[in-house]
Amino acid sequence: MGQALAITRMDHTASELRAIAGKSSDGPQIRRLLAIARVLDGDARTHAAEQTGMDRQTLRDWVHRYNDGGIDGLKSRSSPGREPFLTESQKAELKALVIEGPTPERHNVVRWRLADLQAEIGRRFSVHVHRSTVGKWLHQLKLTRLQPRPIHPKKDPAAEEAFKRNFSSRLKEALLDCAAGTPIEIWFQDEARVGQKGTHAYIWAPVGSRPRMVRDNRHDSAYLFGAICPARGVGAAIIMPAANAQAMNEHLAEISARVMPGAHAVMLCDQAGWHQTGGKLRLPANITLLPLPAYSTELNSMENV
Repeated sequence: MGQALAITRMDHTASELRAIAGKSSDGPQIRRLLAIARVLDGDARTHAAEQTGMDRQTLRDWVHRYNDGGIDGLKSRSSPGREPFLTESQKAELKALVIEGPTPERHNVVRWRLADLQAEIGRRFSVHVHRSTVGKWLHQLKLTRLQPRPIHPKKDPAAEEAFKRNFSSRLKEALLDCAAGTPIEIWFQDEARVGQKGTHAYIWAPVGSRPRMVRDNRHDSAYLFGAICPARGVGAAIIMPAANAQAMNEHLAEISARVMPGAHAVMLCDQAGWHQTGGKLRLPANITLLPLPAYSTELNSMENV
């Protein structure tokens, strides 16, 4: 039997240490607390160590830790591990870079791939890691791969901001001929094509061959014309075989019938050719068109519908 260890710290009795061990969720700390409790009860070093699954030298080391730091000295300590490749500020810079996206003229790419980010991290931070590590970092930064929404290259964000900022003045300008005191409704209008074009299907053929087949180009389309007034929660929609001024006239007539009697509707729409007020377009007396900036689908609520 080994000689009893000298415990100089008397903050807790053996019973109190066992009670603390019963409330702890740290398995290794529980074993250490029970071992110290056995030593306080006068148990021999060898027996106390064996009963708690450790050797005599390990128990002696934990007794020294308990003397120096008390119960907190018996807690499990996780290794700090290797120093991170990127600092917190560099990780924030990387996240901002990914969210902003590449500049084609500067980065020579239109979207970030792991290989592109791997090279950019090397240039910016002089850190060279595998592509899989870059992917892990992006997941840690709460980033994931998503299907982007397409935008037109001629899109002008400044024009969109100017339209939103000056919307009230644009609205007043559009309603100069409207009688004072007339209730105003704001409508959003858009069209969508519905139909499927033919494509090449898979066929059975010998391995290694490159079979040929005629593509089925027969298809037909329908066009959905829709408009909504969010304030009133009403809409007007029609289905037409084509998108042109004649179809737009039918839709305007449907919208005009949905406007509250005595009210005037200001309809926000894109600058499609069949939305132009000249030529064949017949605009009802209770509707005024307010064109949106070119390629600004985000400003049209009907796009989501």
